This record gives sequence, structure tokens and C-alpha cells, in this order.
Amino acid sequence: MAVTAGGSDNAADRLVLSICRALSAALLLVVGGSHLVLYFVGYGSIPTIGVSFLLNAAGGTLLALAVVVVRPRYLRLVTVLGALFMAATLGALALALTVGLFGFVDELTTPLVPTTLVLELAGVVVLTVTAVIANRIRRSR
Repeated sequence: MAVTAGGSDNAADRLVLSICRALSAALLLVVGGSHLVLYFVGYGSIPTIGVSFLLNAAGGTLLALAVVVVRPRYLRLVTVLGALFMAATLGALALALTVGLFGFVDELTTPLVPTTLVLELAGVVVLTVTAVIANRIRRSR
């Protein structure tokens, strides 16, 4: 992005922020949606894990909606919460793949696990970048 003597190029920043918001919302929806699909294909019957998958789907959907509709003043907060949500989801999967989570152990060869790892990591990065850009735009006003 071009930087002038007076600060960053606001039009370019706003365009990048709009793209990042859309990507953030999409990643939250995809990760939440994948948990909903997995709930219905068998994970829903696993004690505690099933409920966690439903909560993940609801949380991802609510955060995605918030990223899209929230006022710029609150975008930093929402995207930081979204990044923490993705990091927690990624951490829970890492635990399930290693030492187990609530008595459940998953495998890297399970369908959607490798894709989910990539999407959750991408979500943490994109939501963090979105929060940084939102913060920079807010400070430049």
C-alpha cells in the first residue's frame, strides 16, 4: 500500500479491508459449516464432542455475520474474537489429534481433517490481518 506524508492511502486500505472482511467471514462460515456437516455424519453421537461441534457451527456463523455487519468502530474487537475462535478450534483439533480431547482421539487421515487444519490456520492469519488493518484505518482517522 502506498504511504503518503499524511499517512496511509485510505482508499487502498478500505479496499484491502473489504476483501479481508469477506475472506474472514467466508473462512468462519466454512469452518463452522464443516463442523455442522461432521456433526451430522457421525460426530454428533460422540459425547461432548457432538455438542462442541454444534456450538462451533453456531459460533462461526455468528462471528461471520458480525464481521460483515458490524460498524467499523467494533471491527477490531470482532476480528480479534474471530481469530481467537479459530485458534481455539485449531487447538482443539490439535489436542484431538495428539493426546485426545474429552476422551476422543482423531486421526490426520480422517476426511476433512487436513483441510480443516489449513482452513483454521488461514482463518487465524486472515482474521489477525483484518484486525491489524482495521486498527490502522481507525488510528489514521
